[in-house]
This record gives sequence, C-alpha cells and structure tokens, in this order.
Amino acid sequence: MADSERSAQEREAARLERERRRAQQRGEAVVDESAVSPDGRGAEPPELEHGAPELDLGGAEPPELDGHRPVIPAPDLDDEPTDQPTGEGLEAPLGTRRATHLDRLRTQGRRGERAPVRPRRGRTSPVRRRARTLAPSRSSWVGRALSVVAILVGVLVIWFLVELFQPFHGSGQGRITVTIAPHSGVSQIGDQLERDGVISSSFFFNLRTILAGDRGSLLAGTYTLHRDMSYGDVLAVLTTPLPAAKVTSVTTVPGETRAQIDALLRSQGVKGSYRSDTRHSPLLDPVAYGAPRSTPTLEGFLFPDTFQLRSPISIPALVADQLKEFKRVFATVKESYARSQNLTPYDVLIVASIIEKEAATARDRPLVAAVIYNRLRHHIPLGMDSTTRYEFNDYNKSLTQSQLASPSPYNTRLHVGLPPTPISNPGLAAIEAAAHPAHVNYVYFVAKACGNGDQRFTASYDQFLTWSAQYQAARASNGGRLPAHC
Repeated sequence: MADSERSAQEREAARLERERRRAQQRGEAVVDESAVSPDGRGAEPPELEHGAPELDLGGAEPPELDGHRPVIPAPDLDDEPTDQPTGEGLEAPLGTRRATHLDRLRTQGRRGERAPVRPRRGRTSPVRRRARTLAPSRSSWVGRALSVVAILVGVLVIWFLVELFQPFHGSGQGRITVTIAPHSGVSQIGDQLERDGVISSSFFFNLRTILAGDRGSLLAGTYTLHRDMSYGDVLAVLTTPLPAAKVTSVTTVPGETRAQIDALLRSQGVKGSYRSDTRHSPLLDPVAYGAPRSTPTLEGFLFPDTFQLRSPISIPALVADQLKEFKRVFATVKESYARSQNLTPYDVLIVASIIEKEAATARDRPLVAAVIYNRLRHHIPLGMDSTTRYEFNDYNKSLTQSQLASPSPYNTRLHVGLPPTPISNPGLAAIEAAAHPAHVNYVYFVAKACGNGDQRFTASYDQFLTWSAQYQAARASNGGRLPAHC
C-alpha cells in the first residue's frame, strides 16, 4: 500500500514539475498544489534550518518532519513512465488551479523578471508619428507650389486676353494716311500698321484677324486711320469698302525737271510745293544707288508716268507713287556693261537724264549714249548745252556768253566728266539706252536742220564743224529760231 501511494505521489510531483517548467517558459506562475490544505487554505511551509534536506526516495518511507507531510522531490522528467495506472486506488491531485494574470505578475515580481510590454492598440509608434508629421508638410509644400503656378497661369491668360481683345483701349489719336497695296497679306498689313504706329502689335492683330474670320476680307486702298487704334476698330475700317472717290490723272513727261513739274502743278491749281516735297523722302535713299551723301534732291528718281490720284491732288501722294514706280522699273534694268565702264547706277541715271534732253527720237538715244561713253573714256568734256540750261533753268532762249562761261559744275563745256546730279527725270527708254549704248566711235553730234529732231553723228572734228555751220545758217534764216522743224 505504501509503495502504491509513493508511486502516485512521485508521478504527481513529476507532473507538477513539468507544469512549473512549462509555465516558466511561457512566463506564467503555477501554485504548488501540494502546499494547499484540504480546507482550501495554503499550509505553512516548514521552517528548515540550513535549507531543505535531501531525501532518498529509493523506496523507503519519507520521514515525517514536525508532523507535516513530507516533501517529495520531483523525479527527473526523463524518468517519467510512459503509462500511468488508472483505477480507484489513485488519488486525484488536490488544490490545482490555473494561475491568474495577477498571480503571474506577482510571481515575476518575486523572481525579478519583467513582464513583456506590449504596445497598446490604437497608438502609433514615434517613427510612424514622425512620418505622418512629415508627410503633411511635403504635401503642403507641393500644394503651395501648385497654387502659385495656377495663379501665374491665370495672370498670364488674363493678360493675353486683354492684349488680344483690348477691352479698355481707346479709339486712338491723331491722323495718319495708310495705303494698303493690292494683294497684301495679313502679315504684311499688320507689319505696316505696326510701323506706322496704328496698332501696337502685328502678332495680336494677325491673331485677332484669324479669330474674326477676316483674313480674306481686308481691302486695299488708302485709309485715314489714327495712332494707337484697337484691333477691332482697324478691322472694321479695313473690311469696309471705301466709297468711290473722285480720281484725277496726273501725267509727268520723261525729261522734265523738278522745277518744270512744279510749274505745271501750280498752273493746275494744285496746292503745295513739289520742289520742297522732292528734296528728300523716306521711301528712297539716293546713296543706295551710288549717289554721294551730299546729294541735294531726288532729281532723276521721280519716274515719269500717268498716275491716278484721289481728288484733291496730294503732292506727297504723287511723289510717293513716282518713287515707288522708279524702284520697280529700275530693278529690271541690267547694268553689267555700265559697271564694266566703272559707272554706278547713279551715273547711269545721270547719263539717261542727259539723253532725255539731247535725243529727240528713239533712234538717237543709244547713239547719244555712245557719244557720252566715248567722251568719258577719252577724258573729253561732254560739251552738252543741256547741262548748262539745267543750271539756269533756261530752255527757251539761246544761252548767253556769260552762261556758257559759268564755272558751275554743270557747265560741261569747261569740266570733264558727268555733272554732279541728273538734269531731268528720265523714262525707261532713256535708262535702257544709258545702260546699253551703241557700240560706235562717235564723239560728236549736231542737230540736223529741218530734221524734225534727228541728229548727225561723227567721229571727225572737221565734219562736226561743217555740220555746225550749216545748222547755224539755217537758224539765222529762220529768224533766230531753232530750225528743228522746217
């Protein structure tokens, strides 16, 4: 009987020891059930001197210690039997209960152990809190940057629309006359209006024209506009057909001088001064044609033709038409031969102006040009009375001896070379003859008496003297009048 009880106690002690070790590994505490009295209260542990005695459990009865139940040491876990006998003879373990959380804390406190700290639910770690703190700051910076960009874009759009539609623009001030040439493109018109100060930007004018659908509706003509007009006002003017205006034809004859044209216009009652308006013009610079910078007037560049001008006639409009036509016509003339003779375009124009005054027929033009070229080549004075007549603006009376002896640079009897400026405004035929003279050796020519303007040309000085005597005799018999027509 004693052997069976010990065997059961040993097994129970081994079980308790296993429970205790497992609890230690899990961080739990297990109450020693053998220390609980039958009435449920824990028995006082025996007071032992010098620690607990070692017991020999080799089959002997455990000694009684002061009337208490013996404490049986747990056997080694490795010696636990694999089968446990069951039956009524085995006693169930008494006072066994699962340790509570408070008991575990107390046990760990007694053992000097520290319970693991678990983070509370719903709280974030400092790293996460810092990340959440930094994230809003970055997003806030991006948001502010996007706001600034949006504001700048908005301001730019508003500025663009104001410049394009000009809601606060006035109707302009002053007056300016603008002539839109036929077949002008929108870009050309915009550039012209910007140069004249009518609009502020050719780019916005072109864009406004496209938006208004008026690219093909701009009309050529002469308009009276204002400076600093709005694009809408300009489009309204340029897309409205001009009323039919009264037009007057003005014809200038090839070979006429500025003084002669001025006298003609005055006789017709045209207001203004042609001579004053033909000194200089922004439309043409004589220097570009080889003229000296000191060239005093536009003589020679005022192309002769018939011009249609709005009434009343405007002299600046006439001069502008003459200069534009000259530039167009002169650009078609080939000057290679003249350049080979060291003549500039301005020199060709001077030669042409002399031809207009000296040659009366189309046949004589290249021959007169040949005489001028040959005399220049041989350094012989031209001896043309027409240059002296230009100096004195005298084309009807015979030249006096004092006029023929004048030291003026236009006196080609005394000075070698060409006069300093053209002496008339030549037409295209005279300009072509000046650029392409006849290839002959003539150095003299004399008007043929009763030849209706024809000239006689020769390279012999003696022949020239004979013909000159005949001409003077015919003139004397004609009462001193020129014997051109008999």
